[in-house]
Amino acid sequence: MQFIDLHTQRARISEQINSALARVMAHGQYILGPEVQQFEAALAQYGKAQYTLSCANGTDAIILALKAWGIGPGDAVFCPSFTYVATAEAAAILGATPVFIDVDRAFYTSCAKSLAAAIQMVKDEGKLTPRAFIAVDLFGQLADYRRLAPLCREHDLKILADGAQGFGAELDGYQALHWADVTTTSFFPAKPLGCYGDGGALLTNDDKLIAITDSLRNHGKGDDKYDNVRIGFNSRLDTLQAAILLEKLKIFTDELTARRRIAQTYAAAFENTSIKAPRVISGGTSTWSIYTVEVENRDEFVSLMSAANIPTPAYYPTPTHQQSAYKHYPQAPDGLPHTQQASHKVVALPMHPYLSQADQSLIIETALRAAKGQGA
Repeated sequence: MQFIDLHTQRARISEQINSALARVMAHGQYILGPEVQQFEAALAQYGKAQYTLSCANGTDAIILALKAWGIGPGDAVFCPSFTYVATAEAAAILGATPVFIDVDRAFYTSCAKSLAAAIQMVKDEGKLTPRAFIAVDLFGQLADYRRLAPLCREHDLKILADGAQGFGAELDGYQALHWADVTTTSFFPAKPLGCYGDGGALLTNDDKLIAITDSLRNHGKGDDKYDNVRIGFNSRLDTLQAAILLEKLKIFTDELTARRRIAQTYAAAFENTSIKAPRVISGGTSTWSIYTVEVENRDEFVSLMSAANIPTPAYYPTPTHQQSAYKHYPQAPDGLPHTQQASHKVVALPMHPYLSQADQSLIIETALRAAKGQGA
């Protein structure tokens, strides 16, 4: 059984994908070709943003925004530890200091109380300048921007919504950009909206920011091709990938509907059992990028599921603040107890729009037995 089934999706739109790729091959504009601009416009419309800028990957999208804000050495960038390393990496690679905060135990997204304590700690110490907060829309749902955004505004922090997993989710009918200065996303193949390689994008309503990031992604270009006005990167979305994403975006809403139906089936099956199903914040929706449950006997659970050929990876068994390159960075004054607790219990079940009822029934039956320590 596959954890994510890209083959069935490919079969669904194979004709459209093949035609899109053929068009690119015919015109030969492989870098920043017309499909790139078309996709950026379509994504901006979907994300209710004035501007979208595509780039080489989701990590670069975060880096581009932080660099456009002038963030670097001496600056504090607050972010959760319970996520993939790319979030903190983006700040660290610019010389800024990631300051790790805890997560809300119920939803795995950033905890406002922990953020407030971390901001005050940094201000009291006086060694770093608080500059930005990277909220991670983990496992498919938005962070609680209703609480986080006012806190950031109070302390004059820029808000970057890392939507690599949550792009397409809503809170009170709004996408993350309603609160954030920038939303970023990733088109890594396993994401809900993924391409067939690497890719990323940022969305914003800030015309100055989009102009700077457009320059940064293309070697710091100026108006003259041979006058680069800032130190930049080479971070562009390939035209072939943009052509693929244009076709995938057309079925994205339908796929999210399928994911939500599958999540509802899981939730109903695990109600009143020892398997803790994920919760969605009040007023929110989820893309269900990763369907994460909690079990008490994770190692045994994974072993029993594996014996039935059902993949169940853990996201994230080693939080970023415990990883070798990041242990020396500061964390919220009360530590990260919720991050620690979750990291020992979480495990993901197969989730994709094409999961059959038969396969899901098998997953559920096997999971219920495995949670009790029983094999097939």
